[in-house]
Amino acid sequence: MDNIVLIGMPGAGKSTVGVILAKAIGFDFIDTDILLSKQIGYTLQDFIDKFGIEEFLRAEERAGLSVSCERTVIATGGSMVMSDPAMRHLKKGARTLWLNPPFEELKRRLDNIKTRGIVMAGGQDIRDIYSQRIPLYRKYADIIISRTGSEDTDIESVVGEIIRQIDKLNSQTVE
Repeated sequence: MDNIVLIGMPGAGKSTVGVILAKAIGFDFIDTDILLSKQIGYTLQDFIDKFGIEEFLRAEERAGLSVSCERTVIATGGSMVMSDPAMRHLKKGARTLWLNPPFEELKRRLDNIKTRGIVMAGGQDIRDIYSQRIPLYRKYADIIISRTGSEDTDIESVVGEIIRQIDKLNSQTVE
């Protein structure tokens, strides 16, 4: 396995968990939201405000397709799963983990939803986005992690669970 790709809703903990996971297993770390922001020269929200959702999704796809690395934990933007070409590219030689905290936990974490750079059409709320993306997260996930550092679960426990799940999946693949 070359890489670990983290997918999930905004606020799922991909960046936070990803950094700690990378340290724990000796991998590098890439956050595609940061990569995208550098490539486009704007914050994500400013880019969405100026150029719109469709252009943002095209830029995000290009950012995903530009990732070329080994032994790296890759935290994707929450909408990266909306690009099949980018996800196929990222999944090559990788394990994909869906960080899927309970919906109420996501809502609590997303108090800055209007300024965070989230792909959201007018009139949509977090529940709409969640419902729209669930099938995509499920489609691309090799492993689903449902507890992602919520109030009753610390980050180190989540990272430990991820490592156990990856080891389990890798041992099944070898057999």
